[in-house]
This record gives sequence, structure tokens and C-alpha cells, in this order.
Amino acid sequence: MSLQTLVARYAAFALLATLANLAVQRVVIGWAGPDAGFVPALLAGTSVGLVVKYLLDKRWIFADPARGLRAHGRRFTLYTLAGVLTTAIFWGFETAFWLTWRTETMREAGAVLGLAIGYVLKYRLDRRYVFTTAGGLR
Repeated sequence: MSLQTLVARYAAFALLATLANLAVQRVVIGWAGPDAGFVPALLAGTSVGLVVKYLLDKRWIFADPARGLRAHGRRFTLYTLAGVLTTAIFWGFETAFWLTWRTETMREAGAVLGLAIGYVLKYRLDRRYVFTTAGGLR
């Protein structure tokens, strides 16, 4: 896969995962309210975004040939662990923007900024520690 294709795919998948994350957050906040729903929305949105991004990255970014529940379980665990730091960056930006401005627009702006920074770091971590035997651009 060429570098251009890799960057285009990764950016598109990051956008899809971000939209899924924010959509779930909106549903949770709409149901629970902005103050009570903030933390549950972060957790639910992050979970959905994580699964969406994992499935896309495994197949289309890293061309990981591993199959079966055991292989998926191991990869997904490593993928999740590699995402702890990047999730902290994302949550930090989103929370800071929410606490500073208290508007949905700025909360989502913080989320998008944090996710963008986190996804750049996440690719490097995944390539080095998660999808070590996979194909794709090295």
C-alpha cells in the first residue's frame, strides 16, 4: 500500500470512528442531560469508536491476517491497551473544552482535536506493538 493510500484510509477511518463516537455521545447526553450524561457519554462513545476503528484498522490499514476469537481477543486487548494514552489525550481535550465553555459545540471541538492528536500517536503504537506480524506499510 502506498503512503498516500495509507494516509487517506487512516484519515477516513479516523473520521468515521470520530463521527460514531460523537453520535453515541449525543444520544447519551440527549437522554441523560449534559451534566449527568457527560461521563457516560465519554465512556459509551469511546467504546463504539474503539470497536469501529479496530475493525477498520485491522483489515484495511494493517492487513492483519489473524482470524478466530483467540487472535481477535489478543489483538483487541493490545489495541485497547495501546489506546489508553491516546484516550487520555482525547478525554483531556474534550473535558477541558467542556469545563471552559460549557457548550456542545466546544465540547465536540475539543473531542475532535483530542482525537486527531491521539490517532496520529495511535497509528505509531499500533504499528509497533499491536499489528507486529501484519502486512501493510511499515
